[in-house]
Amino acid sequence: MTDPVHPPGTAFADAVDAVRAGKDVETAIAGLLGRMTDDELLWLLDGDLTLRTGFRQMSSEYNTLPIEAGRVDRLGIPGIRFTDGPRGVVMGNATAFPASIARAATWDTDLEHRIGDAIGAEARALGANLFAGICVNLAYAPGWGRSQESYGEEPVLLGAMGAALTDGVNPWVMSCVKHFALNSMEEARFTVDVQVADDVLHEVYLPHFRTVVAAGADCVMSSYNSVNGIWAGENHYLLTEVLRDTWGFTGFVMSDFLFGLRRPIESVAAGQELEMPLRQQRARELPAALADGRLARADLRVAATRILTAQVHLALRARPTPARDVVASAAHRELARDAARDGSVLLRNELTDGAAVLPFSADALRRLAVVGRLADQPNLGDAGSSKVRPPSTSSVLAGLRERLGNRVVHGRDLAAATAAARTADAAVVVVGLSSLDEGEAMAKVDPQVIRTLGGITRLPGVARLLSKVVAAGDRTKKMGGDRRDLRLHADDVALIQAVATVNRRTVVVVVAGGAVVLDPWEDEVAGILLAWYPGMEGGRAIADLLCGDAEPGGRLPVAIPRRREDLPVVEWDARTVAYGRWWGQRKLDREGITAAHPFGFGLGYTTFSLADLQVGPVENERFTVTVSVTNTGRRTGRHVVQIYAHLPEQERTVRALIGFQAVRDVAPDETRTVTVDCSTRPLQRWTRDGFTIEHLATVQIEAASWSGDPSAVTAVLTTRP
Repeated sequence: MTDPVHPPGTAFADAVDAVRAGKDVETAIAGLLGRMTDDELLWLLDGDLTLRTGFRQMSSEYNTLPIEAGRVDRLGIPGIRFTDGPRGVVMGNATAFPASIARAATWDTDLEHRIGDAIGAEARALGANLFAGICVNLAYAPGWGRSQESYGEEPVLLGAMGAALTDGVNPWVMSCVKHFALNSMEEARFTVDVQVADDVLHEVYLPHFRTVVAAGADCVMSSYNSVNGIWAGENHYLLTEVLRDTWGFTGFVMSDFLFGLRRPIESVAAGQELEMPLRQQRARELPAALADGRLARADLRVAATRILTAQVHLALRARPTPARDVVASAAHRELARDAARDGSVLLRNELTDGAAVLPFSADALRRLAVVGRLADQPNLGDAGSSKVRPPSTSSVLAGLRERLGNRVVHGRDLAAATAAARTADAAVVVVGLSSLDEGEAMAKVDPQVIRTLGGITRLPGVARLLSKVVAAGDRTKKMGGDRRDLRLHADDVALIQAVATVNRRTVVVVVAGGAVVLDPWEDEVAGILLAWYPGMEGGRAIADLLCGDAEPGGRLPVAIPRRREDLPVVEWDARTVAYGRWWGQRKLDREGITAAHPFGFGLGYTTFSLADLQVGPVENERFTVTVSVTNTGRRTGRHVVQIYAHLPEQERTVRALIGFQAVRDVAPDETRTVTVDCSTRPLQRWTRDGFTIEHLATVQIEAASWSGDPSAVTAVLTTRP
């Protein structure tokens, strides 16, 4: 395999060296383009493998090797060497970090940056030069199957975490943020048209993408769905007017895989540089279109320039390729364990016998029952394109046995579990979801979509047959799609209730990729730990938390409702859907509905208080606040300071997150002054002339431990001089 970044002794290397010596990038790229034939220029604009070869390689396992696009060996152009994500590098046997939703629950951008650094190093060691695992789609309706791949519901949290991952990845490989835009319906993603008002689009569904672009993303992956009637992969408004003309993005755009384009020729002028992952529609259509003028040569050169420029920029900044032993190294496994601990959210911790049920006193535990169908399963999450194949995993049962030895007993069926719990000092019930219930799905690839593959698939009968084959494969691979019910399986609920009946010290560990309604069993148990999909070291991390060796540091990145109907409900297989301004915690606030657990909520093994909120002046949409954080409990702990602003002109108080800061290792009785960087962008209104805050002179802000925290401290922010 040739060097994925800077093949020595080539024309591409000469261009990179010229830029290092002081030549501007544009001139260096123009010189490289001048040496390329038309066939080579067109070769840059799609994947390198034919449909037949590509499907043969991906039919058993996806992305085991880098997926290449635009590699030109004659000139030493590395091309794109793609690896998917975001749980880690999909290629090889890489570190499986907790799912993005779990990492969002850490509210820790420094930790996410370290994870990005680890992922980037592993990607590069395995031969990739682009990581396409920075997903920042906002989950409009709970139950979206791929919510596990993103960072929750608030644009500020989404953007900050995505930017941190991008910055961590960039010294090693190119970074790609996805899916642009409004992609949060899995089963309908190939066919649905998302209708959204312009102001809502810019104020709610795009800010987090802009944050990641500003952080240095090299690439944007367009989404499958259409937006206001125009497919996102060829949407000139999104890809050119917004992304480039307004935001100043200088990188390149790639399509989502296989079905990301509908009009291959027009998509080039719209701002779509790269059709992925194979030689598909563009290979079939563009050569003749260039010859007869339907594809403008100027548009071809612009697309080629953007793709090559990103590769040159990587070569200029890239660190040396690390050794292969960095992949799933001990340091990266420990980082995954840290993230699982900091992202697990303690939702309930009731008193039993005068003390909180958690943490368990490991020395006093004589017998611990660990039950549930997921107790001995690694359960890493989605089985689709984000599937990471780590060299080993730790289940909850294995983690607790490693910690407590033969004091752990395990019951598989209801009768055995109940018997084990009856005679135990405490019981841990591990329940939740898996790739059978949620995740990427191909079941709704209808014949019209299949026909975009070209060749014989254009025949209606062949397209219908292939659509059925894809759906059958989807079921075989256990790709669950979207959730229509936010509650646990009935068998899980029955197990929880049976165990709680015989053991008052019952703790439920919930494994999931999104919001789970905890009714009707929540009040029947002593403790609830939401572990998400906790990664390859998840079992050990959960054992650390339950036994008190570490603190559950997570805070909810989504609101958990009491009923699914309290939040937006969509038909997951709809052809058209409208996305509105109100979703998540904001919708609950506006309608006066109490969440089961509000956005930002999470307990720990100690307690904190906030005081002395001070607000700095606004400069270029940014300002800082300082607040005193005091550990009022008995053990060292971790806290997340959350800054909210009250949205104006609402009958009830509706809060928008405007900043946050995680605080580590605060000792009992210790007080720290914490500075939080905040933004006024969530308070601004979008107009045709851009964002404005002229409607708002002052706004109340809160430093809180969660959205709606009654102990929040408040101040008034002056938004204009």
